[in-house]
Amino acid sequence: MEVYLDNSATTKAYDEVAKMVSDIMCNHYGNPSSLHTMGVDAENIIKEAKQNIAKIWKVSEKEVFFTSGGTESDNLALRGAAFANKRAGRHIISSKIEHPAIINTCKYLEEEGFNITYLSVNSYGEIDLEELKNSLRDDTILVSIMHVNNEIGTIEPIEKIGEIVKFFNPKILFHVDDVQGFGKVSLNLKKAEVDLCSISSHKIHGPKGVGVLYIKNGTKINPIVFGGEQQGNIRSGTENVHGIAGIGLASKLIYNDLQEKQNKMFNLSLKLIKAIKSIPDTNIFGNIGEADFNNSIYEDGAYGFAPHIISAGFKDIRAEVLLHSLEEFGIYVSSGSACASNHPHVSSVLSSINAKREYLEATIRFSLSEFTTEEEIDYTISKLNEIVPRLRKYKAR
Repeated sequence: MEVYLDNSATTKAYDEVAKMVSDIMCNHYGNPSSLHTMGVDAENIIKEAKQNIAKIWKVSEKEVFFTSGGTESDNLALRGAAFANKRAGRHIISSKIEHPAIINTCKYLEEEGFNITYLSVNSYGEIDLEELKNSLRDDTILVSIMHVNNEIGTIEPIEKIGEIVKFFNPKILFHVDDVQGFGKVSLNLKKAEVDLCSISSHKIHGPKGVGVLYIKNGTKINPIVFGGEQQGNIRSGTENVHGIAGIGLASKLIYNDLQEKQNKMFNLSLKLIKAIKSIPDTNIFGNIGEADFNNSIYEDGAYGFAPHIISAGFKDIRAEVLLHSLEEFGIYVSSGSACASNHPHVSSVLSSINAKREYLEATIRFSLSEFTTEEEIDYTISKLNEIVPRLRKYKAR
């Protein structure tokens, strides 16, 4: 039996998306910048994808820009905004538990003379809103906070953050990395006063190598890729037409019956969490304290954690050992973020939430999708109950 529980690393593409991508690569392969019919055809494909995403975000099509993925979208948002607005100030605020695409871009900007404040988080992974208020300065030009944490699934209070930032100074840009939230947890960009928002195709059953950056109309931002001035000179390079079509369709499909999909993942997650908690010397990270284990309805905003991510620590078992032990039974999970490194490392997220030392290298992430079944979760639970005691017994020898 194959059980894929690493959907926060990447997802299986929708069948409809795979068919569309193949058809476009083989039959609609014109360059969208070309003036002939095949070029116009390709351009129309891009327009339709923009329409799909703009409709979900409730924004203008002109505010939707395509990139090579979430990492490039994050880089364009931070680097582009920082250099475009450096005359107004060089102070940027982010958090200690951001994705490496944000953390490492901030480190680069520090080397370029920008001052970065990294907000701390509590044991659940939530930023301190008072610390945010106290960190805002007259020279602050950008705040970047993720919506859903990619390792522990904690949901940050994006609307409250946007309110605080814009109340202090409406000119401060607010960027949200929504790679793990898009299609899983709703976010109203306008209500949260978001200026920039990043998403990634392969997290929502679309093709790899495609991302989107929402850039609110009027936002001052510099390009970081130079070339033929495509996409209004914001992101040069011949557009990845088949990939763009893929994320456009995947976005549309993932938001169909979203509540039903949330409920399914939520209940399967609760079942797995309950089973893991019954195993001695385990710990679940993230803001699950308010979870009603008898509830079948997932309400956006009612819970502080996403319905699809579970971070579980197993004392006295190294994460990679448990990961490969599960793999032997066809169960695929990850240790921390798949984007951080291919090598074992101590999670900066777990360190930032002050996880106990015995869990720092003993935590794995289960991440579900709309395709995860109860049979798969039951199978995973049975194998955990079999493997964990055996590995602990082996270590005790």
